[in-house]
Amino acid sequence: MKEYATDRIRNVALVGHSGAGKTALAEAALFVSGVINRMGKTEDGNTVSDFDPEEVRRTISIGTGLIPVEWNGVKLNLLDTPGYADFVGEVISALHAVEAAVVVVDAQSGVEVGTEIAWQLIEEMQLPRIVVVNKLNREHANWTKVLEDLSAAFHARCVPLQVPVGQALAFQGVHGLIDGKTSLGADGKPGDVPADVSAAAAQRYEAVVEAAAEADEELMMKFLEDEKLDHDEVRRGLLAGARSGSFVPVLFTAATEAFGVRALLDALVNLVPSPADAAPRTATHRAKDEPLELPPSPAGSLAALVFKTQTDPYLGRLQYLRVMSGVFEADSRVYNANRGEDERIGPVYVLRGKEQMTQGRIGCGDIGAVARLNHTSTGDTLCDKTNPLLLPRFAYPQPLYAVAVRPASQADGAKLGPALQKLVEEDPTLESHYEDATRELILSGMGDAHVDVATHHLKDKHGVAVVTSLPRVPYRETVTRPATCQYRHKKQTGGAGQFAEVHLRVEPRERGEGFEYASEVFGGAISQSFIPSIEKGIRQALGEGVLAQCPVVDTKAVVVDGKEHPVDSKDIAFQIAGREAFRAAVREAGPVLLEPVYVVRVTVPSSQMGDVLGDLNTRRGIVQGTEQVGTKVVVTANAPLAEIQRYSTDLRSMTQGRGYFTSEFSHFAQVPHQVAEEVIAQAERRQEEG
Repeated sequence: MKEYATDRIRNVALVGHSGAGKTALAEAALFVSGVINRMGKTEDGNTVSDFDPEEVRRTISIGTGLIPVEWNGVKLNLLDTPGYADFVGEVISALHAVEAAVVVVDAQSGVEVGTEIAWQLIEEMQLPRIVVVNKLNREHANWTKVLEDLSAAFHARCVPLQVPVGQALAFQGVHGLIDGKTSLGADGKPGDVPADVSAAAAQRYEAVVEAAAEADEELMMKFLEDEKLDHDEVRRGLLAGARSGSFVPVLFTAATEAFGVRALLDALVNLVPSPADAAPRTATHRAKDEPLELPPSPAGSLAALVFKTQTDPYLGRLQYLRVMSGVFEADSRVYNANRGEDERIGPVYVLRGKEQMTQGRIGCGDIGAVARLNHTSTGDTLCDKTNPLLLPRFAYPQPLYAVAVRPASQADGAKLGPALQKLVEEDPTLESHYEDATRELILSGMGDAHVDVATHHLKDKHGVAVVTSLPRVPYRETVTRPATCQYRHKKQTGGAGQFAEVHLRVEPRERGEGFEYASEVFGGAISQSFIPSIEKGIRQALGEGVLAQCPVVDTKAVVVDGKEHPVDSKDIAFQIAGREAFRAAVREAGPVLLEPVYVVRVTVPSSQMGDVLGDLNTRRGIVQGTEQVGTKVVVTANAPLAEIQRYSTDLRSMTQGRGYFTSEFSHFAQVPHQVAEEVIAQAERRQEEG
């Protein structure tokens, strides 16, 4: 593929709800532009964009696919993103690499959860957008209803630039309101305008002219003076309005038949700003720590954003990058400003799905890929070492769904750690950590589907099979009252024996203060050299409490007295005596279980607030307050982790996918008696089972 000048490039993310037809649109764009001679289907697993085995198996997109299309002398980089909420991290990454987004909406279903998520992200990033109402050829397709839904849901001014020719199963193509041309079928052949289409076009054209006039002060003056705007003036105003976001252009397609796709590609060329026309990106100079504007110029200093990492079976780690400034050359050296490391660059690639086309360089504003970087991760900036620049990093949502993973075999165990690290590097919305309190390896993601895909990738890409389970809650134990106990350790084996006696008092501390050790021994009952030995033994006992073998916290241990032997007392003896005295004292000090409590913020439509409040009450949640935000309500509550481990799945089911939540650890609180009994019983069963 030839290199394009910056002003002849358009970078566009296809976003929207799962099943709206984003992948089909990308496939149709390849078909009408002549890249492929037959369109694949998502359900058949043979599309260019969805090539991952998990995408084929599930018939949904789970990763962003790069689809470059050459159209009328312009290169369109289409980023086909997932629509399923679990893979929102891919959408966030893709939106950082583009100048505009195409929101694909199903003509039957209208605004769905994925539409709302995508729209919110686009708003946050202040990107221009175009709405494509797809599947106009389906039964019950109703484009006017979709326009009403869009306006009601987002308070957006949606202006159709076309009128569909034919309704539902009779849909044939589109009639353009600006040029007055009719495009029928996949080849976009011209045709006669039916009378009903002509009447609708005349009515809709006035809204187009008004939107164009409002985007340009000169045109507005002319419009207010009742002067007629010619087609060139209307185009100029529409271009300005679409790019500024003063209105949202709406187009119509039936992607599986490629109807309306040619007109869509024309609109992307005409309405989407090129990297040269877009507002300059902001970067930070690493050495000077000061912000600066980054003009999109090939003559500028190199700054390339790595926005996606994937594992390729032949190339290893393959990283997608968008060149914001300068030119990214093959066979060169670059500097990773985030890591402070040099990277050697080999070949660079232009990607089309899984196809990799070697290229000499990636021009300013373009998107490509590079393999086998040693230090680089998603979100990093590659630049010139003489001018180290940092582009803003991505803000990903917090993982909400966790599983405990263990290797399926001993051979898998040796490879599990490195494989998990690679998996998390590839997908920053995944997290893994070892939970000391439960001795479990935890893998967290955005939902059950996300984590399930990750475990399949562990096996398919990294050769590691795992077994997953619900993570155990990391309970803690503490004491509620002071207590004093003593323990004598005496061992005689024929030679030198062991002797130590420790009198120990334990006291409760305030929540969150942790463990404290002190000594009140006076007069030489225990030599000062053995005081640290006692502490060492106590700290060994802190890892396993007396109720459910959970770590002991917020407790003070004070050595008050003891005895030693001039010959048999030694370090190990006082360690054992300190450990056992501590355990005995804890048993007498009213031990209780503590559970982690999280602050949960649930965002739901106002009509579903009552259901959410009722459900939180059944989860032992304590509602702290509610706040109206637009058409939605944010409910803030404290809830124990034990009750919200699968809340993401339950909330999605309860709200038909329209609710979402965030959670953040708050504090540990005492477990109610009836719940504690069950936790202790489970711990005893685990101990019996070994």
